[in-house]
Amino acid sequence: MDQKRIGSFLRELRTEKGLTQEQLAEKLNVSGRTVSRWENGNNMPDLSIIVELADFYDIDIR
Repeated sequence: MDQKRIGSFLRELRTEKGLTQEQLAEKLNVSGRTVSRWENGNNMPDLSIIVELADFYDIDIR
């Protein structure tokens, strides 16, 4: 899966929860700009954040 597709998936998960980028950023202790970069496919979350995202969205990443 490429970065753009992962970003789109992350955006979809966030919007399904009814959260803004800023609200998600607060929950993960990152900036809203960081969340935006993930969703635009410009950056990828660190592994520790990926684990937090999986827990938050209740998805299996194995």
